[in-house]
Formats: sequence, C-alpha cells, structure tokens
Amino acid sequence: MAKYRHIVFDVDGTLIDTRDCILYSLQEMLMTVKGERYEIEDLKFVLANTSVKNMHLLGVEEEKIPGAVEMWVANEEKNIDMIRIFDGIEELLEKLEKKGSTLGVVTSRTREELELVLDQLPIRKYFSICICADDTKEHKPSAQPLLKYMELSGARKEETVYIGDSASDMACALNAGVDCVHAVWGEPETEADATYRAGKPEQLEEIFL
Repeated sequence: MAKYRHIVFDVDGTLIDTRDCILYSLQEMLMTVKGERYEIEDLKFVLANTSVKNMHLLGVEEEKIPGAVEMWVANEEKNIDMIRIFDGIEELLEKLEKKGSTLGVVTSRTREELELVLDQLPIRKYFSICICADDTKEHKPSAQPLLKYMELSGARKEETVYIGDSASDMACALNAGVDCVHAVWGEPETEADATYRAGKPEQLEEIFL
C-alpha cells in the first residue's frame, strides 16, 4: 500500500501558473486605488499570502480593502487567459486518481478566488476537498488549513503529504506534522525546509507511484 493516501496541493505556482495574471491584475488595481505604479518585481511577495493580508501590507486603507480585493478579482477574471496548467500536472493527477489516491487542495485563495481559476480548468474534477482562506481563522504558514483538510477528510498525518512552491506552504505542512514536497518547477520564492524537493511534476511519480 502506498505511504500517502492523501495528496494535497497548493494551487498557485504548484498546479497552475498564475503569476502573470495575479501580478498584472494587482498592478492595475493599485494604479486605480492608490494612484501608484508598482513594478511587478516588487509585488512578488504577495504570492504566498491571502488577498486581505496583501492589502494591509500594501498600505491600502482599511475602508477601501473590500472594494480593492473585488477589483483585483475582477481584473484576474479579465486576464484569465494568462493562466496555464503546468506541464505534466494533468497526467500526474490522472495517474494518482487511477491509483486510488485521494487528492485535495489547500490554498490561500478565498473560495470565490479559487472558483474563478480552478473551476475553469479540466483538473478541477480531481479534487474532492478544497480548503480556502474562508475556511480557517489562521492561514499558511499556520497548520490550521491542513488540519482542517484532515478533519474533513479523516486523513491521518502519517498518510498525508502537501505539495507547494513557497516557504509558507512548507511551514504549514511541517507545523501540521505532515510530510511535504517543495515544488520548484515554477519560480519558487526561496529555499525551504521540506521532506522532498521536485523540479518537475514528473518527479512526483517517483515519490507517489
């Protein structure tokens, strides 16, 4: 029997390449809301956080945050054609499903933000449980999102593994007592402590299949 029955994925930078869509949509929103033009390079820090946390970090006034997030999401919807599934992901998910693995998602996106991107893609059908920012009080790197997944799925720590591209993803897993894979096929933000490291989705087959 396989060691990991539950294989849980981050979304952005792991399953799908959303970097350009997120950052250019944010840049456009900030021009409108703050009247400032940020360089794309200076906005990359937002990729590992929730949208509301990012608004605080960017100095958006509290009363403007709901409208700013709504505008950011609307811009992403307009720029949806910038998003692509990483090469090898669809094939990997199909093989894991056929093997009998239970696949899930833990993301810093809200439910609305997740549905905006994932529900438009053919890989949505593979995931039985998706934990979003709305589902927990604390977010990555806290263990809460993964613990919530395990609560809903009935998964045990020793049979669960989490795959993500950021240091906060890895910290979330380690804080939950769960093994993790640092996915570096996108553009990872930094080095991170992890159980495994994979440079392309195909390398996950060596771990899980």
